[in-house]
Amino acid sequence: MKNVLPILLLLVSTGAWAQVANQQDIDPTLPEFRFDKLVLGGEMYFLASDYLAGRRTGSPGNEIAAEYIAAQLRAFGYEPINTEDSSYFQTVPLRKVQPPTSAEVKIGDHSFVHGGEMLIVRGPEADVRGQVVFANYGWVDEATGHNDYEDLDVKGKIVITRPGLPGDQGQQAIFQGVSEKAEMAASAGAVGIFEIYALPYPWQGFKGFLGGERMSVDDGKPAATIPYGFIKFEDAFVSDLQANKDGMPGELTSSGMQTSDMGSRNVGGILRGSDPTVADEYMIMTAHFDHVGVGAQGGGFYSEADSIFNGARDNAFGTISLLAAARAFAENPPRRSIIILAVTGEELGLLGSKYYADNPLVPLEQTVFNFNTDGAGYNDTSAISVIGMGRTGIDEQIERAAAAFGASVISNPAPEQGLFDRSDNVSFAAKGIPALNFAPGMTDFDDAIFKYYHQVTDNPETIDLEYLKRYCQIYTLAARLIANRDELPFWKEGDKYEEVGKSLYDNGK
Repeated sequence: MKNVLPILLLLVSTGAWAQVANQQDIDPTLPEFRFDKLVLGGEMYFLASDYLAGRRTGSPGNEIAAEYIAAQLRAFGYEPINTEDSSYFQTVPLRKVQPPTSAEVKIGDHSFVHGGEMLIVRGPEADVRGQVVFANYGWVDEATGHNDYEDLDVKGKIVITRPGLPGDQGQQAIFQGVSEKAEMAASAGAVGIFEIYALPYPWQGFKGFLGGERMSVDDGKPAATIPYGFIKFEDAFVSDLQANKDGMPGELTSSGMQTSDMGSRNVGGILRGSDPTVADEYMIMTAHFDHVGVGAQGGGFYSEADSIFNGARDNAFGTISLLAAARAFAENPPRRSIIILAVTGEELGLLGSKYYADNPLVPLEQTVFNFNTDGAGYNDTSAISVIGMGRTGIDEQIERAAAAFGASVISNPAPEQGLFDRSDNVSFAAKGIPALNFAPGMTDFDDAIFKYYHQVTDNPETIDLEYLKRYCQIYTLAARLIANRDELPFWKEGDKYEEVGKSLYDNGK
């Protein structure tokens, strides 16, 4: 009894005894059962402090956060993720983009001004006149033979298209269109291209996101050669445009985008798994550590008294849970190897995670699961949320971890928000890697969420530290159970990412 008593006292003091009694195969001496809310709270008060000024990608505050995360991983004994320079960093080359100072599109008797019902997000200075024609999705895919310009003459014309890609109007598809549609339209001879705004979130928020200063990955490709953007049309006007095969007379003027190059960094480390038979299989655990900055950068209300968008919930919360898991695994490693990756640029379009997925530092075919932690906030501290539940075969491990700490699981909340496609997990899913997003307890996007989501009110002192601790405990235990499974996670039959997953793993799953 001498050796058992400290464990009993620990379980009683942490409130975990009743749960562990029903989880006989979960070891109650694991490090996650000893998390300290004061330690986690200290990390919260630093990462979401005014000193870091909203951690905007490329800012000094963002770089300080990156150095802090790297220092933690080094202290935990993780190997540097970047073998080329033996560092904990992956440089993400970025291009800073400033919107045009003035721009206008005229279609028939209608006028759309940049910053009003129209946004130009790419392209040079322009002053052109020509017919305005509808071009379906404005998409060309040689692999499938899809070509919306094949039987459509758009030379010297302004093109209007549906948003996203054929069969996919999710966020990832929208951003793929942003990066590629202008070149497709220009190749067909168009002088400008605009997508119809039809996304499930407010136009004002979208303007705040893409209408101000922003960044994109500098992929070495030239900037768009024609203006590209979005217009918020009335439904009747769109119907008229689609019905008019000859198009409508139009004009397009723009002072053009202004661009400059800069950089930011992903931060990561690697922990070798404890089981040599599966240690060459890696689970990548991710969280974004950037937020939206200060003042007008934040895209929301601010005042002279408070202009810093501290990002306590989004995503100091997730970053702290990522570091908590890293610390616990350093003490007691799971069977499979772990990649801890804190990514930059999520708020600017999933830039850091997409760059890593395109330029992996561990081969993607050896990366068997992505466990992302990120959220807009919480309105239910009795639960955690899982966006992607039911898709990769790991529901049992999530539920067992939550039950071990007396919490329930909210499966795929607020489906109308398209949350799976709005966080870094989708960058890995798009490559075929089974992925999901672990988030704080949220039933829907209500006033309790919007009070803090991307607001200057999202400060450390508003955080429930007891809930932060329990969230970190559940995330860590769930990750451990997933990494220890005999069977690898994979997409459920019929999932949209099943085929690309089979291709990635060469049908080996």
